[in-house]
Amino acid sequence: MKSGYVSLIGRPNAGKSTLLNTMVGAKVAIVSDKPQTTRGRILGVKNYPDGQIVFVDTPGIHRPLHRMNVRMVDAAVETLREVDVVALIFDASSKPGHGDEFVTALLEKVRIPVVLVLNKIDLVQKAKLLPLMERVQKWREFAAIVPVSAQTGDGVDRLERLLLEQLPEGDSLYPEDYLTDQPERTLVAETVREKILQHTRAELPFSTAVVVDKFDEEERERMLRLYCTIFVEHDSQKPIVIGRGGEMIKRIGTEARKDLEETFETRIFLDLRVKVNPDWRNDDRALDDLGVPRTARKPKRR
Repeated sequence: MKSGYVSLIGRPNAGKSTLLNTMVGAKVAIVSDKPQTTRGRILGVKNYPDGQIVFVDTPGIHRPLHRMNVRMVDAAVETLREVDVVALIFDASSKPGHGDEFVTALLEKVRIPVVLVLNKIDLVQKAKLLPLMERVQKWREFAAIVPVSAQTGDGVDRLERLLLEQLPEGDSLYPEDYLTDQPERTLVAETVREKILQHTRAELPFSTAVVVDKFDEEERERMLRLYCTIFVEHDSQKPIVIGRGGEMIKRIGTEARKDLEETFETRIFLDLRVKVNPDWRNDDRALDDLGVPRTARKPKRR
């Protein structure tokens, strides 16, 4: 038997969360086409006949401008000291740039196996894939380079087998029926935030947060009653989230409620309110309530 932790590291929007969901076979992390969707570390556990992999999804590594972003980047980098294997996820449909070199440089002193995962190959012509692989081989020495598509599943089985082979021998770290470390309150908040990300544009997705004020499970078998607050940073953003005649917040609530009913296998009553908190991304207390891990560093000034 083999078992251990595999960290999914990469730039924002490289497809780490989609890959995690595909590998564990369940939606444990929200996904969107917006960068910086993941704000904290998320565990996803997958069992195999000959072992267990504990995947650690991390926030995308980027230049932090707010205390929240500093916490996010630190959460990603910290996993490098805690895992057995690193899976560096690269968006193969984009051109390698300084951001990719920066992420790779963070791994210079890492002595555990590093597997480079070229994701989104469904968006790349095969003729362009080989030159890309030749180029990325110069970044550093990798245990392997594996092209995959998290969206279609192409190459994912091979990636999982390779990662399992890199892990140390040992018994399972979690029970067989364990899937994720995400608390139910977090699953609720993240599901609502996912719908906000899907239906809003510009800066709004980055300046919103969701807090579960009340999780009423007194009649859980019949109905869960959930009360959430959506925070925005500016007065002008509040009517955008609410929409004309409440149309937008109704759409967000309806879609979130459907997903949550599937997750919790019961009827859901979902109450959404919108409040303005001008500086929540730099407010340690607000970030604590959101479950974003603490950091001692300060954000860089613009």
